[in-house]
Amino acid sequence: MTPADLDILIQQGEGTTLEFKESLSSSFSRELVAMANTVGGKLLLGVRDDGTVTGVKDSNALRARIQDIARNCDPPVKVLVEPVDDVLAIHVRESDAKPVQCSEGFFWRQGAVTQKLSRDEIRDFFRSEGVIRFDLSPCPRFSFPEDFDRDKYDAWLKLSGISGQPPVEDVLVNIEAAERAGGKLLFRNAGVLFFAKNVRHFFPEAYITCLLGKGADKVHILDRRDFDGGMVADIEDALNFIERNTRTAYRIESLRRENIPEYPMKALREAITNAVMHRDWFFEGANVFVEIYANRIEVISPGGLPSGLEPAELGRKSVRRNPLVADLLHRIEFIEKAGTGIRRIRDEAREQGCPEPEFNTQGTFFVVVFRPDPEVRALEDQVPGEVTIQDTGQVAIQVTMQVSPEVRLLQVMMGEMTRQQLQEALGLKNRDHFNKTYLLPALQAGLIEMTIPDKPRSSKQHYRLTTAGREYLHKFKGQDNGET
Repeated sequence: MTPADLDILIQQGEGTTLEFKESLSSSFSRELVAMANTVGGKLLLGVRDDGTVTGVKDSNALRARIQDIARNCDPPVKVLVEPVDDVLAIHVRESDAKPVQCSEGFFWRQGAVTQKLSRDEIRDFFRSEGVIRFDLSPCPRFSFPEDFDRDKYDAWLKLSGISGQPPVEDVLVNIEAAERAGGKLLFRNAGVLFFAKNVRHFFPEAYITCLLGKGADKVHILDRRDFDGGMVADIEDALNFIERNTRTAYRIESLRRENIPEYPMKALREAITNAVMHRDWFFEGANVFVEIYANRIEVISPGGLPSGLEPAELGRKSVRRNPLVADLLHRIEFIEKAGTGIRRIRDEAREQGCPEPEFNTQGTFFVVVFRPDPEVRALEDQVPGEVTIQDTGQVAIQVTMQVSPEVRLLQVMMGEMTRQQLQEALGLKNRDHFNKTYLLPALQAGLIEMTIPDKPRSSKQHYRLTTAGREYLHKFKGQDNGET
């Protein structure tokens, strides 16, 4: 640094990366730590706050004191001391092992001010810098085997390809879902997400909300589901929801049938898996959303992009916010570990002929927007039902809407009907299956209502369509909407 450089710095004044110190005071360690925790910077020793140069006598003893203070930080701060005229310029490097603390605590720079971090700020700082990994952290509240779901474990094990009958505890430790501590099995958060009986008992945000909008916004919601059966089941349930509520075309050529979904399902599977895998679990009160509208599907993940990843780097650089979650999904071939998810989403959409998905960061959420296949959407006025359109003498295209159990129930309703009448109209014999799969979901969605709501078990109980139920049926053109 030359004297001319020093003059420019002094004229510039104090800021995030520049601090004036008249002498080596007790606050010096705080300034070092604050700059190391931010982006580094320079401390000019021998300059007052107003920019007046008072000077300081350079000596080996003074330099040794500066280096001792830097070494006593935790972890040590790297500094370079450089004399410039009567001033000592102390260059402070940004730490690659944040956060750094001194004996007085943790500090950082906000503008020209050094501030001490509060407890919550320290916690957030650790998280943002990746010092604390949610998925690798232990979950002391989880008790094995009481909270352990053996069925989920067996299903995962089968998909993983692990052969033989290895002891459950050995497998859980080897895949790092748990660790042995004090003679007990201590589960990590990732293990809880995959293998807990009730995941939301430990993490209330561990679910995917799927909704179907009537138009292009959330003003009228036709259907909504919260899936919380575990990480793997939630991904599958979300995909099933999309399949039930979007169109599929069948191209028949030379007696061979090719399925053409309205949206690129492989790309959607990848996007939903990525949303679950990369979500910020420290983002309290938010969960993954899959939203279907008249002109698009949005997959929304809380937390925005992982630290260290810029929007322009999507598809070229891989940063895993939850490495253990990613590894457990990779073991069952839900993802490729090479960080090719964004590229595969784009490739799958392009291969089907759909518009390229849009990737947006909206505040603290990351959103992937899918547009429908124009070939299928061009036939929108011909559906629902089963409509065959002859393109040529060799090719036929058939479009049909996947019908959910609730819709089937609505379609058979004629005025007010008893449970038994509804069940018989659907040709179902198992009462429990009918109640769980058809009746209760339709009631919870507000599509049907009881005629005697105060006495749900009354022998005279009947069910009828609500206004929402009638509106829901309007999208199924050509079918009886049950209005009386």
